[in-house]
Amino acid sequence: QVQLVESGGGLAQAGGSLRLSCAASGRALSTYAMGWFRQTPGKEREFVAAIGWTGGSTYYADSVKGRFTISRDNTKNTMYLQMNSLKPEDTAVYYCAADRQSPFASVNAIYSRENVYNVWGQGTQVTVSS
Repeated sequence: QVQLVESGGGLAQAGGSLRLSCAASGRALSTYAMGWFRQTPGKEREFVAAIGWTGGSTYYADSVKGRFTISRDNTKNTMYLQMNSLKPEDTAVYYCAADRQSPFASVNAIYSRENVYNVWGQGTQVTVSS
């Protein structure tokens, strides 16, 4: 059984940075695509970024492109989200997810869909003050 645990959330000022981590335990996820989503109260969960199994392919939501960077270290079974130039509208609970249905996948627009992923973390709160 695979578990994903997010960490690194917290409070940041507008213009600041945070780095989220998503650690996998139970079984390795090195051959699977992974992604980040976020959700604010009363809204649907929103895609943020996705990364292919090697880290060679990435895909971003327009709202974070140029500010956020997704990466992974398969030797540590961990995925990251470096968030720079944070804005108050980035405030949300951030979730990591993995697609364990399709090994060796590169990511594209399809990976912006929630139903691609079948393993989810519990979320970490990110709050950006103005």
